[in-house]
Amino acid sequence: MPTRLTTSSYAVLGLLALRPWSAYELAQQAARSLRFAWPKSESHLYAEPKKLVSLGLARVRTEPAGQRSRRVYDISPSGRKVLREWLRTEPEPPTFESEALLRLLLADQGGRDDLLAALDALQAQVRELYDHGQAVLDSYLDGDAPFPDRLHLSVLFGSFHADLYHLISRWVDFARAEVQTWPRTAGLGMTARTEDILRTLHAHRSALTGEVVTP
Repeated sequence: MPTRLTTSSYAVLGLLALRPWSAYELAQQAARSLRFAWPKSESHLYAEPKKLVSLGLARVRTEPAGQRSRRVYDISPSGRKVLREWLRTEPEPPTFESEALLRLLLADQGGRDDLLAALDALQAQVRELYDHGQAVLDSYLDGDAPFPDRLHLSVLFGSFHADLYHLISRWVDFARAEVQTWPRTAGLGMTARTEDILRTLHAHRSALTGEVVTP
């Protein structure tokens, strides 16, 4: 398996396995689907197909597009083989990227209002993502699915994100309520409320691991 491939490479290969795309169409489809699982692929969508072609994993052809022309990319047999091999490997552990959470970790360097504003922004962003995802799922009910034979995958994928956005939204409500009780963001340490939250998290460990946890 070529060592120069990244997860973004495989994400683009996966789209090419569905049908041929121009680079612009790949970007459009990524905004509809890939960005909910691997947003890093969006920044690579114009460079990645060329790399795949250079590795022999994709093919490119030029076709007319009005008065201009466009380059259309398709997966090669070698690309399908490499994609299948990657799908058999163990995935990397999940990660979660949020600038608002980073600002929470650094909030003792700023003010309480700054942190509350970051939480408000996160709430608004999550609601926008949820609405976008729901619009896509609603289009499936209206019979507007670009790949209807893959609906069992797309809907299961969508259910994860619906639950995730609900979780984040509930957590933001919880975090805002906590932060509003703080006199400041710096130097509070292990308050009685912080200890309560910590003990609750300790007790919740059994739900994930099946381990019986005692305080």
